[in-house]
Amino acid sequence: MLAETLFVFSVTGAPCFPSKLKRQSRRLAELGSAHGNGRKEVQGVMRRALVLGVMVVGVALLLWAGWHNLRERKLAMQKARENQVVLLPEKQGQAGSEEGDDLAPKMRGKKAPAFVLTSLDGKKVSLADYKGRPVLVNFWATWCGPCKVEMPWFEQFRKQYAAQGFEILGLTDDADAGKDAITKVAQKSGVTYPILLTDGKVQTAYGGLDVLPMSFYVDRNGVIVEQTAGLGPKDQIEANIKKTIASGGVSQAGGQ
Repeated sequence: MLAETLFVFSVTGAPCFPSKLKRQSRRLAELGSAHGNGRKEVQGVMRRALVLGVMVVGVALLLWAGWHNLRERKLAMQKARENQVVLLPEKQGQAGSEEGDDLAPKMRGKKAPAFVLTSLDGKKVSLADYKGRPVLVNFWATWCGPCKVEMPWFEQFRKQYAAQGFEILGLTDDADAGKDAITKVAQKSGVTYPILLTDGKVQTAYGGLDVLPMSFYVDRNGVIVEQTAGLGPKDQIEANIKKTIASGGVSQAGGQ
């Protein structure tokens, strides 16, 4: 029929058959649909990536907050330990007593018990070696936080009052920690005074150690003029040293 042979003209005047035009229209529709689906997939991927990124950042913030909180708690606990005495475990078979009696200065006014102990370099050191000199006998331990706080103070005062013959003997209560561990703590604290290894007997001779640190200030006559338990103020330690130097003989006060 004539109608079947008629041409359909496009806007530009190019002839097209109706069936071909329909196929092109469907093709364009399919391409448009595929393009739309592609955009949706890209947008979906971007949304998932964004959600994942937010989750990663959130987890990272939670981890950082947890680490920061743990660090702050450790610092707070360390600061608290540095401002209190360290109670020693009660030895098996040892009768317990009231805390007030434990911290009382049992040895004040008594003659300082003699001892001979081994230093970190293997030498035998006796309290009698320092006869006629003011001496601070300090019991400490490698795990004792307050002990590590006052040790640099002791070193400072030792140098400050060296002209008056003042000396410090550091007796480590945990000799079983080993020389290497003890030496490491002593070096880190910057001390140069003799560090002696206890033998388990000297602690008993000095009334038993209920807390650490424990310090005994021995004058020139070998008498304990002051006994302290726990970490005290730096100026109080210096006052005790001056008292020890002045006791048992005439001597000029050192320091500032």
